[in-house]
Amino acid sequence: MDKVLVTGAGGFIGSHLVEALVRRGESVRAFVHYRGDGRRGWLESCACRDELEVVAGDVRDLDSLQAAARGCKQLFHLAALIAIPHSYTTPLAYLRTNTLGTYNALECARQQDLERVILASTSETYGTPQSVPIREDHPPAAQSPYAASKVGADQLALSYHRAFGTPVHIVRPFNTYGPRQSARAIIPAIAVQLLSGATRLRLGNLSPTRDLTFVEDTVAGFLAVRDAAALRGRPVHVGSDMEISIGDLARLLGRLCGLEVELTTEPERTRPPHSEVDRLRCDATLLRTTTAWRPRVGLEEGLRRTLDWLRQNLASYDPARYAR
Repeated sequence: MDKVLVTGAGGFIGSHLVEALVRRGESVRAFVHYRGDGRRGWLESCACRDELEVVAGDVRDLDSLQAAARGCKQLFHLAALIAIPHSYTTPLAYLRTNTLGTYNALECARQQDLERVILASTSETYGTPQSVPIREDHPPAAQSPYAASKVGADQLALSYHRAFGTPVHIVRPFNTYGPRQSARAIIPAIAVQLLSGATRLRLGNLSPTRDLTFVEDTVAGFLAVRDAAALRGRPVHVGSDMEISIGDLARLLGRLCGLEVELTTEPERTRPPHSEVDRLRCDATLLRTTTAWRPRVGLEEGLRRTLDWLRQNLASYDPARYAR
């Protein structure tokens, strides 16, 4: 069976993708960021961990990827720095990991003649949209160094497809959430406070809206795009086509926890004034009409499942600390 290489395999979405590939009977080589203690991120607790070949390296290093890709036919490239607030402090680190790392993945695919390369993009590339719902032909308008690094990665991927015929698929998810997500994301940041007994929630801006997609649906979107030859060489959205404000999301999570909440805004948790993306709502018509993909998990069900997982893993989170 053709072996599939997944970078970022120990991360939030990457670990769920690895599990889905193994469930489908696919042979997976999981590429994780090298750590001195040998830990593999979320793969440590995955039920399929003994069915994987795991290699450690650094996506900023072409040699690491070249070695990991030998014998593979497909590459899912999810490795990235993703925390937006931290990108204001260290923009160069984001360019090196997200843009240069994508170059390394593409060059590796070109040199080793991989059959498919599936790259993870982000809805943050659009900035505050000119129109909603957002279609794939909306122009990019990065409002953070993180978003700019991903715009560069996407354009590089498209250039490799046009110039060299590299079989690139670009998956652009909108605001994925679910079990294993880090505390820097909005849903764990709210939920951990609630599960620790707080009713006065400390948040950033309350008015921006987000299109929230449960991680299982996002992973199904990656696989649907991978398997659709008609979607090669273009960005493809994965999202629910629904939006909810941060304030309403916090109140909904409070209700699911049986709590009436008070919302407060802390300057530390807000983005710079011209960097906040005001609205994100996905138009996933292209994916829906080209494949059988549909989001299967509604928002309340997905939030309940996320809350259940967080209750069992609350010791791994610090509700008093703002994770940037």
